[in-house]
Amino acid sequence: MFYVIGGITVSIIAFVFTIKFLCELAARVVSFLQNEDPGRRGDRSIYDYVRGNYLDPRSCKVSWDWKEPQEVGQTMSFRVQLFYKNGQPFPAHRPVGLRVNITHIELALDIPVTQEVLQEPESNVVKVAFTVRKAGRYEIAVKLGGLNVAYSPYYKIFQPGTVVPSKTKIAYHFSTLVLINGQQHTLQIEPRDEYGNPTSNSTSLTDEANYSVHVLEEYYSKSVSLNKQQCQVLLRLTLRKTGCFRARISYKDQPLSNGEFDIIVLSENEKACVEKNVSTPGISIYFEAYLYSSGNYSSSSWQLPASSLLAPQRRPSMGEEEDEHDSPVEGQPEKVKKPKKVYCYISPKQLSVKEFYLKIIPWRLFTFRVCPGTKFTYYGPDPIHKYLTLVVDDGIQPPVELSCKDRNIMAATFIRFLHKNIGGSETFQDKVNFFQRELRHIHSKRPRTKTCLKITRHAILDSSLKATRNFSVSDWSKNFEVVFQDEEALDWGGPRREWFELICKTLFDTSHQLFTRFSDNNQGLVHPNADRPPHLRLKMYEFAGRVVGKCLYESALGGAYKQLVRARFTRSFLAQIIGLRMNYKYFETDDQEFYKTKVCFILNNDVSEMDLVFAEEKYSKSGQLEKVVELISGGAQIAVTNENKMHYLNLLAQYRLASQVRDEVEHFLKGLNELVPENLLAIFDENELELLMCGTGDINVQDFKAHAVIVGGSWHFREKVMKWFWAVVSSFTQEELARLLQFTTGSSQLPPGGFNTLCPSFQIIAAPTHSTLPTAHTCFNQLCLPTYDSYEELHKMLKLAISEGSEGFGML
Repeated sequence: MFYVIGGITVSIIAFVFTIKFLCELAARVVSFLQNEDPGRRGDRSIYDYVRGNYLDPRSCKVSWDWKEPQEVGQTMSFRVQLFYKNGQPFPAHRPVGLRVNITHIELALDIPVTQEVLQEPESNVVKVAFTVRKAGRYEIAVKLGGLNVAYSPYYKIFQPGTVVPSKTKIAYHFSTLVLINGQQHTLQIEPRDEYGNPTSNSTSLTDEANYSVHVLEEYYSKSVSLNKQQCQVLLRLTLRKTGCFRARISYKDQPLSNGEFDIIVLSENEKACVEKNVSTPGISIYFEAYLYSSGNYSSSSWQLPASSLLAPQRRPSMGEEEDEHDSPVEGQPEKVKKPKKVYCYISPKQLSVKEFYLKIIPWRLFTFRVCPGTKFTYYGPDPIHKYLTLVVDDGIQPPVELSCKDRNIMAATFIRFLHKNIGGSETFQDKVNFFQRELRHIHSKRPRTKTCLKITRHAILDSSLKATRNFSVSDWSKNFEVVFQDEEALDWGGPRREWFELICKTLFDTSHQLFTRFSDNNQGLVHPNADRPPHLRLKMYEFAGRVVGKCLYESALGGAYKQLVRARFTRSFLAQIIGLRMNYKYFETDDQEFYKTKVCFILNNDVSEMDLVFAEEKYSKSGQLEKVVELISGGAQIAVTNENKMHYLNLLAQYRLASQVRDEVEHFLKGLNELVPENLLAIFDENELELLMCGTGDINVQDFKAHAVIVGGSWHFREKVMKWFWAVVSSFTQEELARLLQFTTGSSQLPPGGFNTLCPSFQIIAAPTHSTLPTAHTCFNQLCLPTYDSYEELHKMLKLAISEGSEGFGML
């Protein structure tokens, strides 16, 4: 009985296994007939599938080469082991259709990867390498023939790196703080790693010992706390002594990116005076002071007060050289000329220094704008009246040295007006927000209705001038509706954006001769053309200024209205827009050839035998001397010496970069300031102004790859090294891409048109070296790339080259 029942049971089990085997066999046959790509099937047969002799995604394994948690910035890798269905290793060198997609979940950011078959005994391992820069959660999908391998997709979290002080900033911060003694002030510090990721998770961030504040060790106290929700460290600072101090905030003894600043500490009575001055600007606010002319006293004639620990050391007076050739003989008193009594008037817009003839007739000596470009430097008592001293420098006119009994109140009044003018913060993004908010407010009362511009495409400039010749400021503030002649297209934004692109290209393209370059190649920056043809009237520069102002206003409206100025202006032209004085250093970026051949030679050599005078010879295009321009009155008879050569170079910069194009710049500013007031532009420096007008240089890796020319190289270089190179480049930030571009071409920005318009083309040359640093020939836009044994090695060497040598490294 039991035997029979047991036999039935065994028969049932055998029957079940037989059915299961047949189903598996049928599934393999169906998979073979329907899913397998005939082109990849080769000589495999149904018999191979019956035996399980085929690649099975569910049988493959993934192993990770790192331990979690892992920080961003490192080269990461994992291995995919390929197996047949029957468990035998599958040779990875055969085409298997392995696809790996790595995506940042929150940012929807795809990460480039490289694949390499490892030469292991069984050769069934594919190594996948990648680099992530943004912290967060990533999805890693590994597929074979469109099917996920076992347990795919995987999810990995990459944490921010360690705090990098140079990337860490004080939020909502000023270069000068006005505080009250004994009152607590909170600084909001935003810790960031090398790639800008917030690093609030580290408990060491709140360790008070990591943060050091250098002001007056015996006169301040601090405490540190962490706001995890906003990724901020709150540093609370209390100062107990009045005065002007230089402060430095450091993290582990390294200063933060904006961690050096001035602090004016006032008493309660001084604070009340400042508040009264700021709240009643209509009343004449003035301070009695003494004006010291250049060379009146040197750093040995007065000492820094004991209360100004870490205040900057006094620089030489105006006209003195850095090495102080004429320092007084020790033990002998230096002759100090009696200073001039003056009056400093402060309003929300300007600081004026005046003197009174016969005590009744005012005469204005100097005027400084209340803007970030006007800098104060604080020093100790003057040698005569023992009043505290400050130096005012706006970069436009010579610095002015003043001593004043109420110096701290005067400086604090100026700073408070400045803070109100720029909206509460000196950080770039905060200034942009303030700029755009104020610009919208200025134009808010003007109608934002549509106005039609009928434009002829093949005569874009002439038709645009004709369409806008009778426009008022209110008309320029309206929403342009652009209609191209003989084109049936309604303007839903596209034609308008195209018009901005075309008109900027026409105005600032040097082939139209309104603007020019100092260099012959198309990578040069554009500058107003001092030798413009007669038919290009100055009104054209007014129109160009209005177009730039229109772009800035449209960008202030935000959204689809955002318009960037498609041009690469010289730094000297941008500096003139915001009213800065020229100096010889602008030659380095604007006219590199002149800087290398003349400026550097004068700087680095003895000029006593060069027969240079304070004059500039101007030649015609045929090489004939047209005229001699004196840089100063009687300059043709004044010799350039080693003592005055810096003054000569600055005058040369003023003439070549500014004086020659004074009319062009003034008309450009006339058009620009109709839409954007001068005081709003003045809150930026020249680098910030370029970012505001032109945006960041968006370097497109696909454009880069499409137009780069590969020269030479073995099979290993072309098939492996170049694949690693493009994967590394794809992982770069825009800053790193700009450094790579600067390392190879000498400029961190592309000309209009991108890589396609680089001349000569960007070339990647196979260097005859192995595992060394890449080099570059900037004159030919050539990157010399050695061969490497791995993705990790190439990543390390390329990043080292562009970070250490992006400025002049590869000038071979």
